[in-house]
Amino acid sequence: MVVDDHPMWRDAVARDLGEAGFDIVATAGDGPQAVRRAKAAAPDVLVLDLNLPGLPGVQVCKDVLAERPETRVLVLSASGEHADVLEAVKSGATGYLVKSASTADLVDAVRRTAHGDAVFTPGLAGLVLGEYRRLATEPPPATPDDPAVPQLTERETEVLRLVAKGLSYKQIAERLVISHRTVQNHVQNTLGKLQLHNRVELVRYAIERGLDDED
Repeated sequence: MVVDDHPMWRDAVARDLGEAGFDIVATAGDGPQAVRRAKAAAPDVLVLDLNLPGLPGVQVCKDVLAERPETRVLVLSASGEHADVLEAVKSGATGYLVKSASTADLVDAVRRTAHGDAVFTPGLAGLVLGEYRRLATEPPPATPDDPAVPQLTERETEVLRLVAKGLSYKQIAERLVISHRTVQNHVQNTLGKLQLHNRVELVRYAIERGLDDED
């Protein structure tokens, strides 16, 4: 699904992705329309602009994911401002591409997003990781009533550690000599146990526990 308030840009992106073999299930030109149509169309990937009339893109992202957590959101924005990138990621977006990207870059980003990878315009991935490292060093709020931390299996922990290192699902599958589907299943199981919504949150969880520093 493609969401952008500029009709020519929206149509061009939808056309390019359609020609690349993707099934465009819906498009939308404003925030409220995007939330309604996403609920009806249930897209696997939402290509989302941030600057939308009626409802900001970050709120669209939150609302769509609250309704359908399995949707993956790739922000496609004219802004490369750090604050916009971090706000988008914190709202649940799994990737962020600036509109100066080529059609080939966009097609690759959508394909990788669909596979569960976190995709960012070069230079922005380091920014996001740095922010999560900063957050990870802050003491967590006191929550004495929280249930015990869920127990992950040895394999789930191993997959989580490799996700935190930035490996794609394909690379993890090759490293552990298991199928791509098995890696996806382990990640989904881990997300469920930890009550997280996407790969970006999973990376943050792993960084907080120092798993990305382990050999």
